[in-house]
Amino acid sequence: MTQTTTDRPSGRTGGAVVPVLAFAGIVVAVMQTLLVPVVKDLPHLLDATPADATWVLTSTLLSGAVATPIMGRLGDLHGKRRMLVASLAVMVVGALVSAFTSDLLLMIAGRTLQGFAMGAIPLGIGLMRDTLPRERLGSAMALMSSSIGVGGGLALPAAALVAQHSDWHALYFGAAGLGVLAIALTLTVVPESPVRARGAFDLPGALGLSAGLVLFLLPVSKGSAWGWTSGTTLTLFAAAAVVLLLWGLMELRVPAPLVDLRTTARREVLLTNLASIMVGISFFVVSLVLPQLLQLPAGHGLGQSMVVAGLCVAPLGVTMMFTAPVYARLSARYGPKTTLILGLLIIAAGYGGGLGLMDAAWQTVVTSVVIGAGIGLAYSSLPALIIGAVPASETGAANGLNALMRSIGTSVSSAVIGMVLANTADTVGGVGIPTTHGFRISFLIATAAVAVGLVLALFLPAGRPSEQHPRLRASSEEDANLKRAEAALSGFRGRVLDAAGVPVARAEVTLIDRHGRRAGATVSADDGGYALTVPAGGAYVLAARAAGHAPLDSPARHGGDGHPVDLDLSLPAETVSA
Repeated sequence: MTQTTTDRPSGRTGGAVVPVLAFAGIVVAVMQTLLVPVVKDLPHLLDATPADATWVLTSTLLSGAVATPIMGRLGDLHGKRRMLVASLAVMVVGALVSAFTSDLLLMIAGRTLQGFAMGAIPLGIGLMRDTLPRERLGSAMALMSSSIGVGGGLALPAAALVAQHSDWHALYFGAAGLGVLAIALTLTVVPESPVRARGAFDLPGALGLSAGLVLFLLPVSKGSAWGWTSGTTLTLFAAAAVVLLLWGLMELRVPAPLVDLRTTARREVLLTNLASIMVGISFFVVSLVLPQLLQLPAGHGLGQSMVVAGLCVAPLGVTMMFTAPVYARLSARYGPKTTLILGLLIIAAGYGGGLGLMDAAWQTVVTSVVIGAGIGLAYSSLPALIIGAVPASETGAANGLNALMRSIGTSVSSAVIGMVLANTADTVGGVGIPTTHGFRISFLIATAAVAVGLVLALFLPAGRPSEQHPRLRASSEEDANLKRAEAALSGFRGRVLDAAGVPVARAEVTLIDRHGRRAGATVSADDGGYALTVPAGGAYVLAARAAGHAPLDSPARHGGDGHPVDLDLSLPAETVSA
């Protein structure tokens, strides 16, 4: 049975933690974007057929989808920083394998290893939740969640420049160097998470999920080449449905599952994950359409060079980066549900306006900026919604599953848009060239996906004021006092103090049960007083967090006899690493 254990954190929550974790996410994004400038040349570069060359991209997609939830669960069990470093190390090995070869099979093997780095995003978000004070968490998670777009947007022109003026293998050497730097910074700056989920790793669950995802994503990514109604495609989809169904039934019966499907089935988690698919679709459409529109020769596109095309699309990622602090303010005031809805509305406006902005390079920059702002808000909202709905011991696995949903969205988007562009292409000299008509249909599909995501977001439950904004918590002080009086009769009570014994006001105190689930939460009063009811007797952990102090996780036991247990929580002083 899954339980949470905690060690006292080291207190190294200095200002460098957030940029280092965000840099790790950007490195992962760079790895994904590396081959975009040379995709069309891969068959020539690898001396392979076009169908075989696409496996260089497909392999990364499949390994990333498999690794993301698995690395998240391993992080919950064995330490999120440890698994983050392991993910980056595997990526570095894969980049070096690819850097030293032009053999198709070895290149596929290297790209498969690089896909394991996809677990870095949910692991980084989990580390932030476990180690940062609440007032810094919103903007930090927003930056981490947006790092995929930031890295992708910034890497496009850089990768294009390298591909035009150097051996394309240099792209992999650069990725390996960035990976080594990210590992060194993580080990130096980022503290290990004190939160652990106790239990064994669910190996059968990992194998079952891996098989189901491969069987599903393989026909999604190769359906255009194989034929959507071919026997191979339909057989793999059917096999995926059977395997995932059996996997789900098995996960419901094991004591420590890879993915807690009961938690995943909660309305807020389920709707957030479904909305994530739609956001993933909307993100990938603009990333796929605009570079082609810009680079196609005049008459079909805008006739720009590879580097100029990258520079025009780069604002997509830059804008996502600058929306992180904006998201933090909006979410603190209105909650992540509202920011998700706002982000989706901005994305819809960007795609709607983009339908008429396809005649000049500067117009694509406008489209990139608007859509980037919306995706930045939407991506930043997703981990906050997930974290608010799951216990601390499941943060890594839950965010890993959410990242997987985004990946499924991008995979489905790639398949659908590829089919649309192929069916609307003009044939010139036996070669199909995408048309502006196909690009506009692609934008309409993205708009439809955003509309579905908007409907899903509207049905998300509104967050409680205590989880949205400190001022709302302060304005409900009388209600908190009533709850405190009730809790004093049947739970834990006491005061939150600093290292010198001075009361700490507005400290967040969370009650975690023996299954690692949040059983209650409150905010300390001006005199440091807190009180929490317990649902039943047993072992608990009281987790206290406050600005300017290192977090505290205190094991405690309640007899369940209706009598209060007095327990003062003494927060250690925060130490900032040099």
